[in-house]
Amino acid sequence: MSQTRLHLTAGRADATRIFDALEAEFEEDGFPIAVLEVDEERDIQEVSLYVEDDADDAERRMRDVLTALSLDKAIGRENVPEIDWVAKSLEGLKPVRAGGFIVHGSHDRDEARDGEIAIEIEAGLAFGTGHHGTTSGCLEMLEEVIREKNPRNALDLGTGSAVLAIAVAKLAHIPVLATDIDPVATQVAADNVHLNGVSEHIETETATGFDHPVFAARGPFDLIIANILAGPLMELAPDVAHNLAPGGSIVLSGILDRQADAVLAAYVAQGFAHVRTIHLEGWATLHLKR
Repeated sequence: MSQTRLHLTAGRADATRIFDALEAEFEEDGFPIAVLEVDEERDIQEVSLYVEDDADDAERRMRDVLTALSLDKAIGRENVPEIDWVAKSLEGLKPVRAGGFIVHGSHDRDEARDGEIAIEIEAGLAFGTGHHGTTSGCLEMLEEVIREKNPRNALDLGTGSAVLAIAVAKLAHIPVLATDIDPVATQVAADNVHLNGVSEHIETETATGFDHPVFAARGPFDLIIANILAGPLMELAPDVAHNLAPGGSIVLSGILDRQADAVLAAYVAQGFAHVRTIHLEGWATLHLKR
């Protein structure tokens, strides 16, 4: 199967604006979006959108995004074979620091500074490398929550690459259940858990809902992390409340700034209290507690 790559180049600041706006526009479509540095001297980046179906419609929507940003950019089109887009998006990415963590690839193992907690994530078919505002926001929030609340049992719901589960295990040294609805993501998570030497703390499991027996066996949880999307987060609010131990904390992300109030309202209705929100790159990360 082939894909169509719609691409454009821009300076770093504009490329960041375009990337964020395209993520918001194509959030429900799930189209892969990548940004790569193509000219380091002039600080030029290339933003790419990969589509499998109606490329004409995607290009029209892409132009509408540019118009809304008051930008006039030429959009190129290229037919490409189906690729591991996460691997491609990781090409040339620098280590990311969030809170006391550094997330890096194998080529940057020597970049960790004294006192930093290093998390090595390799390219795979799963979301979550630390380079996205939701993941970075979660890492910042988790450092604060773990140091203040000292959880004893954690759940990373929709784990993706397992970067957040690994962060909890390395900082708190507690049992972590990492689940995802996608078996490919679960395998990537298991590989990254092994790579980071925290297999004794983290159990990975493919689970499509809270009725999976692993949740009853491992819960209730003092800390639940869910970096998914606003809609599923709101739907899951009763189940999250049911599986959280009294006095426990939840960290929620995958939420656009404009969606934060709606997500917060869904959890307040379940008896949660809002503690803090981190806003980063147009995304919100929420900390709530029972």
